[in-house]
Amino acid sequence: MGDHLAKSGNGTVPALRWEEPPDGPVLVLLDQTRLPQEEVELVCTDVPVLVQAIRSLAVRGAPLLGLAGAYGIALAAARGYDVEDAAGVLAHARPTAVNLEYGVGRALAAFRAAGPGQGAAAALAEARRLHAEDAAASTAMAAHGMQLLAELAPGGGYRMLTHCNTGALVSGGEGTALGVAMAAHRAGELRRLWVDETRPLLQGARLTAWEAARAGMPYTLLADNAAGSLFTAGEVDAVLIGADRIAADGSTANKVGSYPLAVLARYHRVPFIVVAPTTTVDLATVNGAAIEVEQRPGSEVTDLAPSPLGTQAYNPAFDVTPPELITAIVTENGVVSPVTAESLAAVCAQQDTR
Repeated sequence: MGDHLAKSGNGTVPALRWEEPPDGPVLVLLDQTRLPQEEVELVCTDVPVLVQAIRSLAVRGAPLLGLAGAYGIALAAARGYDVEDAAGVLAHARPTAVNLEYGVGRALAAFRAAGPGQGAAAALAEARRLHAEDAAASTAMAAHGMQLLAELAPGGGYRMLTHCNTGALVSGGEGTALGVAMAAHRAGELRRLWVDETRPLLQGARLTAWEAARAGMPYTLLADNAAGSLFTAGEVDAVLIGADRIAADGSTANKVGSYPLAVLARYHRVPFIVVAPTTTVDLATVNGAAIEVEQRPGSEVTDLAPSPLGTQAYNPAFDVTPPELITAIVTENGVVSPVTAESLAAVCAQQDTR
């Protein structure tokens, strides 16, 4: 079973960590459903608790889901559960973010390849390796993103619009899109971070604003449907978002509401930039139409504000932005621009040599 532990609000609680207390290994998650009101850690002692944490969004964000999946295999192996069964359940806990299945696959392959009695240690070592790779990818993406911004909008003083949450809460490092904004802030080149509230679960209002405030970033929260007025007023220099799955042609699935921003950005000639590690690219998914978009419970919409009893709600978790609306995809291996199947495959090929 799982347990919750309250933590102090000192900004040092990681989104995910592995611990080995006397009664057996555990995976400790910062419960993101409780932010920003309180920092509470969810202690996962078995795979069912971890799966529920994934489905309830206590742990979320594509790169972090990959880490959770990998550590989940290590947890199953260390606790003596059927690792193959655990892998099947974990890999399909949520359908859109390809990193989850990727992380499970990495740790499972290590478990299978290990010698007798070494499977648990091998799975844990692979999870830790993926964790370190993701942290390094965050650093590299921030550097590439800053270079791209300098080319697209010379002079600094960037006013960035972002959607959903893409910082340290979704990564082993400082994040994807928000990691670039953090780098700009440290360099004194972030004039304003515009934060979409991101309905219906308000990941922008609850999580991105929380991270931005702790970092001392100049940020302003806005209702999602206010973004158009910012573009009209010329207050946006670039849109930076993350991704949950990028198809082979560059089509990008991200939190619902991203596609309308891409349309607005194209009309107003503002760069629309996706920041994601190559682990989020799925070359086996040929295009955006082939991406499975998770449908969330309608109650997430109807509970946000009073609705008549019996109201039905349409609640896709993600939407898909076609490559022709994306200025660039920033990965740890470099920048893909223009976004084509060929240029994306070339960047991903660098990953295949590790």
